[in-house]
Amino acid sequence: MSTSGSPNPEQLDLGLRPDQDDAIRRAAATLGVTCSEFVAASALDRAHELLAEQREFLLDAGAWEAFVRLLDQPPPSSAPLVELFTRPSRVEH
Repeated sequence: MSTSGSPNPEQLDLGLRPDQDDAIRRAAATLGVTCSEFVAASALDRAHELLAEQREFLLDAGAWEAFVRLLDQPPPSSAPLVELFTRPSRVEH
């Protein structure tokens, strides 16, 4: 493929092996989208999955009960926080 002139929107410059490039091109064709659209959508799907994994977690029943017990316990006393919340508010007059 020539790299001179304007970039070809279907040229994937990802350092792919030929078998990887072929799989992506076949998958894109199966969906009726361009390779660029397929790669962008796939990358975005994976990004959403990864970010969701950072926010969500699954627990079995025993682990869930232990987690809830910890949440239900009162927080440990913190002198700096007690002092902070006893000070007059700067926004109230």
